[in-house]
Amino acid sequence: MNVVVCVKQIPDPAIPGQLDPQSNFLKREGKLILDDSDAYGVEMALQLVDAAGGGEVTLVSMAPNNEASGLRTALAMGAAKAVLISDPALAGADALTTAKVLAGAIDRVKPDLVLTATEATDGYTGTLPEQIAGILDLPSITFAKKIEIVGATVKVDRQTEAGYDEVEAPMPAVVSVTAGVVEPRYPSFKGIMAAKSKPVDELTAADLGVTPGAGQQIVSVIAAEARQAGEIIEDDGEGYLKIIEFLEQQKVL
Repeated sequence: MNVVVCVKQIPDPAIPGQLDPQSNFLKREGKLILDDSDAYGVEMALQLVDAAGGGEVTLVSMAPNNEASGLRTALAMGAAKAVLISDPALAGADALTTAKVLAGAIDRVKPDLVLTATEATDGYTGTLPEQIAGILDLPSITFAKKIEIVGATVKVDRQTEAGYDEVEAPMPAVVSVTAGVVEPRYPSFKGIMAAKSKPVDELTAADLGVTPGAGQQIVSVIAAEARQAGEIIEDDGEGYLKIIEFLEQQKVL
């Protein structure tokens, strides 16, 4: 079984992010790392391939400056190869353009299953999995907390506020996984060394037949208001009355 995992490479969240003063976009210069949320999809894909008794995991990612550091981490985990779309014309691409690019790369691979995270930790749009499925005309299942392959069917326990739903779809399909679906493995030294020689196919938007649109524009960025100090109530035996009065003013009571 062959599985594609869409992964995003992001600036290290441990380092304070900076905005480009010209575009107001997050600076993505230098080394990028694998988004933690995508490590779960990579691990799930590796386990599914192992359970199927054969196949491979292919990574698909879009990043600037031909940056592949995050991809190498996922390759060290056990993925077989990667497809990297890097094109200056895609700077500022919106979610739909990104979905078209990733869908074009996925269509080249022709996988049995496509896995994604529910959303990226530097964007939080949460729309990409469904857009990819729509472009490829594939069934989509979201928020998977458990995945099982039975024949040509993918069976999923889909996380909900009330518990989970049991959902299934014919393959190929697009499935987004939650952070708790599996415990991602740490790359071994052997895996890290092997990742250096694994193929990363670099493509442009033109290679995929995608014409970038105008993209997103961030007109301005305004600092959030400083948090105001709260009112301190000293309890003189009737402090509860002041609390009740405050809650009444806020129309809570």
